Amino acid sequence: MFDIEKSIRKRRSVRTYDKRKVDLCIKEKIMEYAEGLQNPLGPKVTFRLLDKASDPKGDKLGTYGIIKGAELYVGAKIKREEYAPEALGYDFEQLVLYLTDMGLGTCWLGGTFNKGAFAEAMDVQDDEIFTIVSPIGYTADKMSLVEVMMRRGSGGDKRMPWEELFYDSDFGKPIAAGDADAASKAESVIGGYADVLEMVRLAPSAVNRQPWRIVAERGEDIKAFHFYQSGIKADDGESVQMHRIDMGIAICHFHLAALEKGLTGKFERVEPADVDAPENTKYIITWICE
Repeated sequence: MFDIEKSIRKRRSVRTYDKRKVDLCIKEKIMEYAEGLQNPLGPKVTFRLLDKASDPKGDKLGTYGIIKGAELYVGAKIKREEYAPEALGYDFEQLVLYLTDMGLGTCWLGGTFNKGAFAEAMDVQDDEIFTIVSPIGYTADKMSLVEVMMRRGSGGDKRMPWEELFYDSDFGKPIAAGDADAASKAESVIGGYADVLEMVRLAPSAVNRQPWRIVAERGEDIKAFHFYQSGIKADDGESVQMHRIDMGIAICHFHLAALEKGLTGKFERVEPADVDAPENTKYIITWICE
């Protein structure tokens, strides 16, 4: 297994690639890893590498000028089942972190690619969800103007402070102040999970909305972490689905970081009755500490 924390801290969205090709042996390693992925949320994700140079319909695989220089992409699809979007986000992020460890650049693309052409290349069926692709390649020495503007507009490296994401027992009690010492301050509340939550805080999300909220449940020791999805709008189905994928990314960061630190537990759906969730916030799942 690769160094999870190192990959989380190293990963960034890459939109400008140099001309080096990804070798066949590396492609084989990528697919071997992708096909072996599992997630604790249920449905299995199907991955496929799409090469613009060799795919019969590669000339149709476009990203509206957002991505420069990339020839290789990875797509993912999943059966429409409960927790399917979260499972998709979880497994896709696992792959992204693996690619980061390999020295390859990636970029989550949700709405800025030709979905019709990619869906055809992925052979997406009516009972499957297909919303995400990523380029794979070597980062160019210099960003394109488009990339510079997009990173500036989205605040690509910015993340919310702790007090807006993590809570002690209820949403009225933020765990720690959002400064550089937040993780160390939080140790008195959540013990060894402080660094794990910091990995969640660093997780990527669509336009950096970070729609996850986590409420820690405590007794004498930490008992559980309840995951909630924030910012739900009932009339915006596509946005809700992207938020659910983002939830899967956050759950992935939490789970992999916890396992890396030797912290054990399991995910179950056990919504706490005594937590008063804010408006437009929905319970998703719970990590029960062991």
